[in-house]
Amino acid sequence: MSDDATAPVPTHAVIVGAIPDQPARVVREAARYAKLMDAPLVIAYVDVTRFVTYEDPDGYVHTAPIDLDVSPGESQFAAVRDAAAEALSGITVTWSATSLVGDPAMALKHLAEQSDARLLVVGTRRRGFGETIREFFTGSVAARLAHRQSRPILVVPLESPAADDEELWPEG
Repeated sequence: MSDDATAPVPTHAVIVGAIPDQPARVVREAARYAKLMDAPLVIAYVDVTRFVTYEDPDGYVHTAPIDLDVSPGESQFAAVRDAAAEALSGITVTWSATSLVGDPAMALKHLAEQSDARLLVVGTRRRGFGETIREFFTGSVAARLAHRQSRPILVVPLESPAADDEELWPEG
């Protein structure tokens, strides 16, 4: 496992968009597909409190915060990385975590293109009035990905009759 947000992203990976407090099912399903495809797994957290100012020709991305306090994004990335480590304990898959900035759909699309990803995995939105309003203005990340890139997308339901620790499709 690599937890360096600036490490190069492996090619032909399964990329999973992760947010703090997301059910572990999303990461576990992504790991299941990574294992089936014999591909590395990349846990991608997108810091929406920062935006890309410009990108150097060598690929280095310069960012600026929307707010001058950058610690929330760093602590949220650490929370995502720690939750992934817990969700993936006992699962034999090579994985790494990376932090991106800006619009989640565009950041995941760019990462997928850069690494020639095999699959993108995202969770559905959380329930609640606030999330409904946010989605009304920004749109669904899964829907926006589906319309803006050519890779397959797996959308994992957050709210499900299955328990969080129960696999959607048990191996058998």
